[in-house]
Amino acid sequence: MTKDNNYKYNQFRKKFTSFTFEEFSISENEDGLKIVYLFNLSDVYFFSPTLTIEKGGLFANKLSADELQNLAFQIGMVELISYWKAACPQQIIIKPYSLTEEQIDWWKKLYFKGLGEFFYLNSIKTDQDSFVEMISDSSRDLVKIRQQFDDRRVLIPIGGGKDSTVTLELLKDQFNCIPFMLNPGKASLDLVEIAGYKPENIFTVKRTIHPGLLDLNKKGFLNGHTPFSALLGFIAVLVAALTGSKYIALSNESSANEPTDAESGVNHQYSKSFEFETDLRMYVEKYISGEIEYFSFLRPLSEYSIAGIFSKYPQYFRAFRSCNAGSKSNSWCGNCPKCLFAYIILSPFIDREELVSVFGKDLYDDRNLLNFFKELAGISEVKPFECVGTIDEVNLSLKEALKKHSPPLPFLLNFYSTLSGEASDNNPKFEEDGHHFLNPEFYNLLKQALSD
Repeated sequence: MTKDNNYKYNQFRKKFTSFTFEEFSISENEDGLKIVYLFNLSDVYFFSPTLTIEKGGLFANKLSADELQNLAFQIGMVELISYWKAACPQQIIIKPYSLTEEQIDWWKKLYFKGLGEFFYLNSIKTDQDSFVEMISDSSRDLVKIRQQFDDRRVLIPIGGGKDSTVTLELLKDQFNCIPFMLNPGKASLDLVEIAGYKPENIFTVKRTIHPGLLDLNKKGFLNGHTPFSALLGFIAVLVAALTGSKYIALSNESSANEPTDAESGVNHQYSKSFEFETDLRMYVEKYISGEIEYFSFLRPLSEYSIAGIFSKYPQYFRAFRSCNAGSKSNSWCGNCPKCLFAYIILSPFIDREELVSVFGKDLYDDRNLLNFFKELAGISEVKPFECVGTIDEVNLSLKEALKKHSPPLPFLLNFYSTLSGEASDNNPKFEEDGHHFLNPEFYNLLKQALSD
């Protein structure tokens, strides 16, 4: 991205002055539900993304039309971000339901901070007050959920990586857990199968992006990162309501709170942060249901601690994936920051031969990864814009990895061994400061896992 995109941003805002959330429709048949949204970019471009919720045998609650529409509307409020950002019009007009000033402020905060990376990498200069005006163009009020929820039922979003695998393993014998997947890939499906779940015991949702957005991207409209985990969060709230699950146990760790760029405060993982988790819990309680508990089960842990727990489950080593570049082929590309971070964070706990077998090569011996290595270890000023751990825990992992390697050292570890004073002495493992929303039962299960 270049500074030219700031000029493009201003030109687009002059040409496309409004973005409208027009309406949405919900259809239901014996297979499940389908939600279709209609967004309008200045009466020039129209978008109709969809969500398809597969019913299976897990539906426990029969929601009223008003309750279902509330949930679908909230998802649409997040979904529209992907389409608004193509031209960043000065106004967003919301037609399906009325919004209070408090809600408007809430959504503007999510949009602005969730698009922090998008603004940063596109060199767009703006602020939370002026980047957009949100107009509520409806007198129709939302209806809160009145259903009952099972306090032994836990919905667990599964993404295919080590974190959600750890959550599922630690909770599956204590609760009635429902693995939930959005557009599941092979890794996600393999992990839940290894965990002992049959297809009828998992809940899947399929999301489609309207092809018109992809066409605009090809034409040079603005593009970039959006707060996907916020979208996942609201979809999970819908699924929790349908399945009667009181708890939604995310797998976001304390590491997600660290900004990607310390100077600006921009955080690639904003919608995985404790700040957003706090905001979403407040919003769900006030406008959707006071019975649904949205929280991250792994919040007190660092990535380093999670890697240590994950290493105790070798049955998942060949199945888990965290590489975006290799997601379609269900592989580790071995050439990106996420692959390198996963390799580093696991290296204190899993033998080198096993790691090489899992990743296809010794990533510590790849000279082409030096720049990513510097970013992850805090030698460069800015971390990779990926879901990776903190600088402190990368350095801790590298120190521990050095203890396990005998000379001659692989290239990256040898480079690291020549540094002096770069590595932090901090030892991030378990936070006792209460920055989490785990009740005593969940908290004790997590703490026990660390001591086993």
